Amino acid sequence: MPLPDDLSHSLQALLGTRFSVTQADRGHHAQSESFHSAPPPDAVVWPRTTEEVARIVAACADAGVPLVAWGAGTSLEGHALAYRGGVTLDLSQMDRVIEIRAPDMQVTVQPGVTREALNTELRATGLFFPVDPGANASLGGMASTRASGTTAVRYGTMRDNVLALQVVMADGRVIRTGTRAAKSSAGYDLTGLFVGAEGTLGIITELTLKLHGQPEEVASAVCAFETLDHAVECVSATIQSGIPMARIEFVDAATARAFNLHSGASLPEMPHLMVEFHGSPGSVREDATRFGEIAEDFGATGFDWATTPEDRARLWRMRHGAYHACLALRSGAKGVVTDVCVPMSELPAAVHAAAEDIAAAGLLGPIVGHVGDGNFHSLLLVDPDDKAEIAAAKEVARKMAERALSVGGTITGEHGIGVGKRDLMAAQHGDGWQVMGAIKQALDPQDILNPGKMLPDRN
Repeated sequence: MPLPDDLSHSLQALLGTRFSVTQADRGHHAQSESFHSAPPPDAVVWPRTTEEVARIVAACADAGVPLVAWGAGTSLEGHALAYRGGVTLDLSQMDRVIEIRAPDMQVTVQPGVTREALNTELRATGLFFPVDPGANASLGGMASTRASGTTAVRYGTMRDNVLALQVVMADGRVIRTGTRAAKSSAGYDLTGLFVGAEGTLGIITELTLKLHGQPEEVASAVCAFETLDHAVECVSATIQSGIPMARIEFVDAATARAFNLHSGASLPEMPHLMVEFHGSPGSVREDATRFGEIAEDFGATGFDWATTPEDRARLWRMRHGAYHACLALRSGAKGVVTDVCVPMSELPAAVHAAAEDIAAAGLLGPIVGHVGDGNFHSLLLVDPDDKAEIAAAKEVARKMAERALSVGGTITGEHGIGVGKRDLMAAQHGDGWQVMGAIKQALDPQDILNPGKMLPDRN
């Protein structure tokens, strides 16, 4: 339905051509990377400053109109879709690196800055931002979903790398959370509250992030295993040995086939591990040797070392392209994407059981994972017009989540909740889910910020 006239006039006066109700702009913001879909929002706006965001939020609050933040549109659980209509707040034009403080190893950015753009900006400093979810996601979106990725096993997730935030609240107030200090004991951790809140409690308009020094030496490799079980058991043994991996990624045989077709690779169609080591030349050689010995114990073959920056970039570009490579395994398919995270001791059994469930359902569902921290994903390829097939894929995803919970894991280690996993929140959190709802009620009593996502319905 159209926006109230007063709100439309107010937003147009504030933003000019950065306010749109065209079908093309609205339709673009109704798309999702996965099978989730929703009607288009009633309008799209592109703010450039915190002040503009605050005025937009205040105007929507006065009109009681929902507001959904949009980053780069790469989320997988319908996080940024306007299921209840209203205004989509596209933050892509808030893309300024505000300040690099190299001596403190910190940077402050607007939320629309992408991780690749930030690291390009940092190249001359000898520093980098490590959180690497694969997609060139916006940093505001990464904070909002508490993203992680291929390097989390060494450098942590967004939770570990966000120091402070500027946030516009549901009534238009602007607050700052956290500090530039290394630690604080001053009150509630409001930064932690907004990191992972998926835009339901406030709109992030500025982030202060922790940076890391570029490693002196980097070595990457890929190796194959006869079975899925051997590859995943090798991961568990490697982590338990204390080797400080920078990356340790698993891909199954179907994904290896997808890489060959999509990227022109020549991998054996077998399960593989992709690994990377960071450190001094001596430590990298020692770590790589120790890993090689463990991998050989599990039958690894065909070690292929990426010895130049170009070779390493090619290897990780292939891994980051896994989603689109695997989609191409079935023409016209959409992906029911799911991820879980389990304790390392439970990882081999969890991956094995997931593969069995996928096969039993008759689905094509490649498995990949940031397995160094117990996190793995499946992309269940379905005909978007086949309701029975979508239902079967959702049932497999549910089984994966329930199995993860049964061994002390989580229903998602990386993708977040959105709408896709909202019905599993009570199973993981129990009464804690209602506590989250009470926080939402206190901070957004009108339920205008990303309504219908993550949290329980209001009575």
